[in-house]
Amino acid sequence: MTTLTEPGGHAEQGGHGPAATSTDPATARARASGTSTAPPASDALLSTTVRYSGRRCAALVLVALATTGANLVLPVALGRALDLLLTADPAATRWVLWCATLMLLLAVLDAVETVVGGTTSARATAWLRRRLTGHVLAVGPRALARYGPGDLVARLVGNAAQAGTAPATVAALLAALAGPVGAVVALALIDPWPAGVFLVGAPVLALLLRGLARDSTACVTRYQELQGRIAGGLAEAVAGARTIAAAGTAGRTVARVLRPLPELSREGHRMWRVQGRAAAQAAAVAPLLQIGVLATAGALLARGQVSVGELLAASRYAVLAAGVGVLVGQLSGLVRARAAARRLDEVLAEPPLGYGERRLPPSGCGRLELRGVTVRRGTRPVLDGVDLVVPAGGTLAVVGRSGAGKSLLAAVAGRLVDPDEGEVRLDGVPLRALDRRELRAAITHAFERPALLGDSIEDTIALGVSRPSPGRVRRAAGAARADVFIDRLPHGYATRCAEAPLSGG
Repeated sequence: MTTLTEPGGHAEQGGHGPAATSTDPATARARASGTSTAPPASDALLSTTVRYSGRRCAALVLVALATTGANLVLPVALGRALDLLLTADPAATRWVLWCATLMLLLAVLDAVETVVGGTTSARATAWLRRRLTGHVLAVGPRALARYGPGDLVARLVGNAAQAGTAPATVAALLAALAGPVGAVVALALIDPWPAGVFLVGAPVLALLLRGLARDSTACVTRYQELQGRIAGGLAEAVAGARTIAAAGTAGRTVARVLRPLPELSREGHRMWRVQGRAAAQAAAVAPLLQIGVLATAGALLARGQVSVGELLAASRYAVLAAGVGVLVGQLSGLVRARAAARRLDEVLAEPPLGYGERRLPPSGCGRLELRGVTVRRGTRPVLDGVDLVVPAGGTLAVVGRSGAGKSLLAAVAGRLVDPDEGEVRLDGVPLRALDRRELRAAITHAFERPALLGDSIEDTIALGVSRPSPGRVRRAAGAARADVFIDRLPHGYATRCAEAPLSGG
């Protein structure tokens, strides 16, 4: 049995090979450099998310289009009912009932759209989180070194939820585009002149929407990156809370964590200004178009070319055609989802850790060799050409100042990190060539801060085992030489983890 430890920690052994202990998390946290500001060139993840929710997205599009269709039919029905009421036609009652039915249908469709949209976003978010979590586990500790735990949590929780709204947002945006198009067509069916007047100003609305998408993308991306930086700093502070308290640096730590906050506030206000400016410009242009359509329809009414009911319908269609406010909201949502998907895509682009198919020799007993191992952080070598042999059954203590590479050496020895140059061998077999199960059965890491996930000590030992007997739990604790100190706890195996007086190491 071979053990590689650092002062203040202890190691456990499972199967062949070494147990590597990392007691210097500050080194890994210091290497977490935040996120890249250059987004991926494609929106493949966003497209995949929409395809994953294909059926629900199609159902949502159909419901949204049905709502748009009912909204387009309603002005015609109202206009027809008004014309019949003005002439005291007995058929007016039937048309009034048709209008009431359409309004009821719109209420039902709106409720269905809300439910289907919410469940679609929830399922897409859950799928994204499962995919990202699985990939991070496949990449291994390199993902933490690249992004940091806080930023990864921000992407997993916040960005996944934002990207998960993409299918529902795309469906709603398609329906929102169908409304103005259908309204212009309906205006043309009433009379070509009102439709022509509206189309003269339509390019201005299109330019407003294009400017919104362009200006929103930059500030939304930057806002999400700053959120990740704050989350990363907070995670580091929480992990090192005891060290911070002992050093009396709480004030400086708070200032460091919150340093990006002013910029976050600026980007947030910038987002609101961009969206508010687009909405204000649309609110200024849309009424002018509506007035132009109504003036044209009024002139046609004075000439007897349209009826009063058709004038009413034209006024409603002018409102629908100029309904840029809905488009502004949906487009802003799509911009946020797109920026969030790009942040997730950055993590998914990290290649997973590869494994071989070799097995350890049956006669092996844990001889660890490091041959010319070099590991760099950026351009700086932290480990430079390390040659090390730990004989089977030996124990090695690594001592050095913080940041010297002690934790990194332990991580390389257990293949939590692959060296940039050189090779690590266990019983003569390169770690890269080992089967995944073989590697993880042979090496166990015991970190300086235990993570007890169960409610009690007994729950923690039994974690992952289906209904183990108390005797089996106690036998496992005895095999690990933990039964002696567990018996000394206030309530033995029933002691709650939160109340257990356990130290790190």
